[in-house]
Amino acid sequence: MRAPLSADQIESRLSSLQGWQHADGRLRKQFRFADFPSAFAFMTRCAFAAEKLDHHPDWTNVYNRVDVVLWTHDAGGITERDFALAHAMDAASV
Repeated sequence: MRAPLSADQIESRLSSLQGWQHADGRLRKQFRFADFPSAFAFMTRCAFAAEKLDHHPDWTNVYNRVDVVLWTHDAGGITERDFALAHAMDAASV
């Protein structure tokens, strides 16, 4: 099991991410795209990254919007895995 990060560690690491928020013990971000195919292509790229990290997001998709919530369920909080996936998702969004 991975250890959850402290609030200070989380806030420190957030500065390395663009547009992510820490709320309710979760990392959250809304991605917006030109259209549904672009949003779906993003989700496909992220699915491969998530599988490689063995860490899967909670997310929803409505048309051109993908809402993402990250936390490590078995650790009961945010861990380094969440930040690794957040960075991968940011990279996949461009």
